[in-house]
Amino acid sequence: MKIAVIGAGAMGGTTVEGLIKSDYFKNEDITVSDPNPEALKKFAKTGVKTTQENLKAAKDADIVCVVVKPWLVETVLRGIKSVLNPQRQLLIVVAAGVSSDSIKKWLSLNCPPLFLVIPNIAIAQLESMTFIAPINASEKQTQTVVDIYNKMGDTLLTDEKHLAAGTTLASCGIAYAMRYIRAASEGGVELGFKANDAQKIVMQTLKGAVELLAATGLHPEAAIDLVTTPEGVSIKGLNEMERAGFTSAVIRGLKAGLK
Repeated sequence: MKIAVIGAGAMGGTTVEGLIKSDYFKNEDITVSDPNPEALKKFAKTGVKTTQENLKAAKDADIVCVVVKPWLVETVLRGIKSVLNPQRQLLIVVAAGVSSDSIKKWLSLNCPPLFLVIPNIAIAQLESMTFIAPINASEKQTQTVVDIYNKMGDTLLTDEKHLAAGTTLASCGIAYAMRYIRAASEGGVELGFKANDAQKIVMQTLKGAVELLAATGLHPEAAIDLVTTPEGVSIKGLNEMERAGFTSAVIRGLKAGLK
């Protein structure tokens, strides 16, 4: 099976990195296309095929993965329309806010089974949370796409109308998590730790929290109860954060991403 990734920018580039690390495809069966030769250099060194011609990348692929900015999707799809084959190819489009109706209109009869996919940049480390919305695809075709992305993190099959929510919760959400890391690290410096040590402490603490919840299935509040004691420092810290609007700020930030 061969896959072509059209777009080697931030999301496209990290997707190719994930594909290489996941070993789902042989490197020689991955093609990445981008008009910028500089974006292709590092991939050429790995044995991945590279080209500046989208048509060439898409023509021989079994799976065509378009990963470009939303305003470029129409141009890219119309540019490769002539070589798409609905009988033997699958089409993945990774672009927030681009609807399946628009894609089908741009491609008309040349639209292969379609998947709208929203990963996040942790895909390069095989730790993405990826949302997959199948459009006119069979169970077998859907399972193929799920298997590919499961090799690069975790996946959730969803409908198209929930992709925007998935984007703000996981794709934008990784930025929100990093902002917490930055804030807590800065707090650690105020508490007396060197900046690098503070960041290391915060990152390991978050990793531990995630692993604890994943291993035990505990609700976050139940896990918090294990840490907080009457008149203890943990509950005082939590209550002070809530007075400053911590939970409300997170929820408002997530909802703002839908606008």
